[in-house]
Amino acid sequence: MTFRSLLPAILLVSVAAQQARAQGTGPERRRRHYDGQARAYYRGPLRFTMGGGVGYYNGDLTSRPGDQFIGPSFTGGLQYQLHPHWQLGGEASYIRLGAKDYLPERGLAFQGHNVAGIVFARWEPLHDEGAYAAPRRPAALIKPYLKAGAGWLLYSPKAFRGTERPSGNTSTNYLSAERNDYPALALTLPVGVGFTVRLTPKLGASLEGSYSFTTTDQLDDISPVSGRSVSSLNDGYGQLELKLEYAPWGR
Repeated sequence: MTFRSLLPAILLVSVAAQQARAQGTGPERRRRHYDGQARAYYRGPLRFTMGGGVGYYNGDLTSRPGDQFIGPSFTGGLQYQLHPHWQLGGEASYIRLGAKDYLPERGLAFQGHNVAGIVFARWEPLHDEGAYAAPRRPAALIKPYLKAGAGWLLYSPKAFRGTERPSGNTSTNYLSAERNDYPALALTLPVGVGFTVRLTPKLGASLEGSYSFTTTDQLDDISPVSGRSVSSLNDGYGQLELKLEYAPWGR
């Protein structure tokens, strides 16, 4: 391995370290920005996020809670404070989805593994003095927010006949796949709502619920392509997660 091959990684680490030092210096060294009332604020800090919860399916088979094979959902990402009311970020998620048919006579079910990567904007409607360069009051303890984004979903479902979640104790009657290129790729458009609780100046906890629209009707491997369904509406999924937000260079 030559020094030249390591040069891009070294440059990336160097830039990240400079940004970290810049956020850790005194306010007089940081660039000021101004809102519509001419109040000064600083952009940042960068926050690392990680959390988990459950995934929820909505598609040809069902949208009812009682038909769900509730699975885990895990998310990690980054977000950056761009304005006192706005944050930009990116996240990667793993979501396991599954459900049984709401029509007993059809008797279909599925379980799928999904990976999503998105970028998003987050709007915090309430005023928070902690976001300003010269706060007049303590920082807000609780901040609600709305969130919207776009990204890609890599999905890999397996449809089968039955009414129970697949397990190693019983054989599962899997159906032939509707397409031969799973895992397949689709566009995903998430929207969400949540609130963040300030635990310390550098650490917060968020409870967030989101729903993601997709551009595929095969999230469950059940669609008119194989005649398993007559509905051509695209499938979607939801997530309910508890997340931690950590700003190592926060003040």
